[in-house]
Amino acid sequence: MASVLEITAPATIDLPDIEDQHAFNLAVWEKAITDPELARVEFRIETDRYGNYIMAPPPRPEHGEGQSDIAFHLRTLLPHGRVITECPISTSEGVKIADVAWSTRARRRQVCLTHAPEICVDVFSPSNTRREMREKRALYFEAGAEEVWFCDRAGRMTFFLKEAPETLTASRVCPEFPTQIDVDEP
Repeated sequence: MASVLEITAPATIDLPDIEDQHAFNLAVWEKAITDPELARVEFRIETDRYGNYIMAPPPRPEHGEGQSDIAFHLRTLLPHGRVITECPISTSEGVKIADVAWSTRARRRQVCLTHAPEICVDVFSPSNTRREMREKRALYFEAGAEEVWFCDRAGRMTFFLKEAPETLTASRVCPEFPTQIDVDEP
């Protein structure tokens, strides 16, 4: 028999006015990451623009393998920047998590980035839809990303620039990045 985790929402939430989306997102995210009940949840959590939690099933091991391989290549090929995994980014539609991000700017002290790193990477999960990924790509660009990369379940990399809607054959920030990474498809 599966156990049920009950998360009790506070009676009132003291959050900033929603007109300042970044301040609102930061307040919601701060509450989420310090909530001991949410810490017990095994799901991946993002938020929508109203502060509601969006939970996705925990990733499979090959998802983590993809993240690890991408982070390794970024750290090796672009050593002058910082690689961040599970990077929370404040967007106009709430807090979204980039699987891997790379930035030249130091952002370690923030609980949630209000300006996206230069490169935001998402590794596809079985539950991701094309529409969802297109929307996330647009949100990362809107938040300041220069490039958005996708890694499909077979390890194929797709690169996008903000100003070019079609896919690129290589990254402009990191042209040596492989177009295929090693992941074991289930």
